[in-house]
Amino acid sequence: MPPPFQKKTKVLPVILSGGVGSRLWPLSREAHPKPFIRLDDNQSLIQKTYLRAASIDGIEEIVTVTNRALFFYTKDEYDEVALAPILRSFILEPFGRNSAAAIGLAAHYAKSKFGNDCILLVLPADHLVEKQDAFMDAINQAMILASDDKLVTFGIRPDTPKTGYGYIEADGHNVLRFVEKPNLDTAQGYLDSGNYFWNSGMFCMCAGTIIEEMHAHCPKIPSQSNICLENAKTSVGASWLLTEISAQDFEKVEDISIDYAIFERSEKVAVVTCDIGWSDIGSWLEFGQLHPLDENNNHISGEAVLEDAQDCILHSEHRMIAGIGLRDLIIADTSDALLVADKSRVQDVRTIVKKLKTQGHKSYEFSPTVYRPWGNYTVLQEGDGFKLKRIEVKPRASLSLQSHAHRSEHWIVVSGVAKVVNHDQILALRHNQSTYIPIGNKHRLENPGDEMLILIEVQCGNYLEETDIIRYNE
Repeated sequence: MPPPFQKKTKVLPVILSGGVGSRLWPLSREAHPKPFIRLDDNQSLIQKTYLRAASIDGIEEIVTVTNRALFFYTKDEYDEVALAPILRSFILEPFGRNSAAAIGLAAHYAKSKFGNDCILLVLPADHLVEKQDAFMDAINQAMILASDDKLVTFGIRPDTPKTGYGYIEADGHNVLRFVEKPNLDTAQGYLDSGNYFWNSGMFCMCAGTIIEEMHAHCPKIPSQSNICLENAKTSVGASWLLTEISAQDFEKVEDISIDYAIFERSEKVAVVTCDIGWSDIGSWLEFGQLHPLDENNNHISGEAVLEDAQDCILHSEHRMIAGIGLRDLIIADTSDALLVADKSRVQDVRTIVKKLKTQGHKSYEFSPTVYRPWGNYTVLQEGDGFKLKRIEVKPRASLSLQSHAHRSEHWIVVSGVAKVVNHDQILALRHNQSTYIPIGNKHRLENPGDEMLILIEVQCGNYLEETDIIRYNE
């Protein structure tokens, strides 16, 4: 292993968390995207990326560029694994604008705070890296190249002829060309040649270098991203810093990937080729391979009873799957949606998601569990005139004072202590205690304790959508 990077330069990891991962539906949804999928060790992909960045020697701050709507969800994920005293900074986009915009924002943030020589290590939030020592070796090489004014990408040494990845043709650290996703025969040729590598989407460069190259190749992006930061709202917490970009400014930033905008045009590009146990887990094929394997080459997560089933991927969160005579299928079962697909059509899952979106079906966007700043709720069952929810409220958190015009609510505490405002009453409810909230009553739920508050909510009425809510300022 080469000696660690020695230059006394600030290194700033930047986590990009913007993709939905539609090919992993129904696990991944717009409001519960791929970075938040949990693996068998109960860590999410974004938690693993955060810990990977935090493990680098000397790291004092980690920047995450993400959607405004995902801030509290992301913060909660980090809170579970956060390592003090690392500062967690968030640049919040009002909507997605591709990777060039996100990196432009991060580069200007780094430059303004640490100067042109600050090295950015850009990591997608939803990738898996299983060889930590090899990863550290690769980023050590990348930082040396970045300090020499290079824009560094990471090329992953292929072990199979993947058609879902772009490739980099390389000679040592020199990039000869970038190539689009190939067909199977071409991908096999790339694998056989030994000088083509998967384009990982990870990057390393000095803030000043990437801004300079942006001005040369896509000048509107650095200019407008700088304006975005200058006009942004900022706030500070005990261990986090928030920079919120306005929609009016951000809509003027060009929507283009960093590969097309810079890396395929710049003369300063270099590559570090590596074998770091990398996967972008871009489809059910990659995700399924993380599940345990049985004697018939079936990858199974959850409970399954199979007869004459081979080469399948089975994923179930709640129900038992029984299968007979199955071949080369993907079966992914969640509490509200079921996917059955031929393994050879795995890339077409996104087509189903597009159809769901066109039809206005809520399963393209929401999972049964919805996350809020105060905690989360899960719809357990709903029917004509009723809805049943499981609600979790974080310690010291509360919901807004509110009322409903079309529904009443019954709250039953399962665990923890609930402080409830119900019209002119203030109640303290514990396990197996309940309250009834008639239509129109002002009410609020609060968790005054240090443990999670869990309760069951039964709604009854003629309109049970989330839009039936009136909030009151106090």
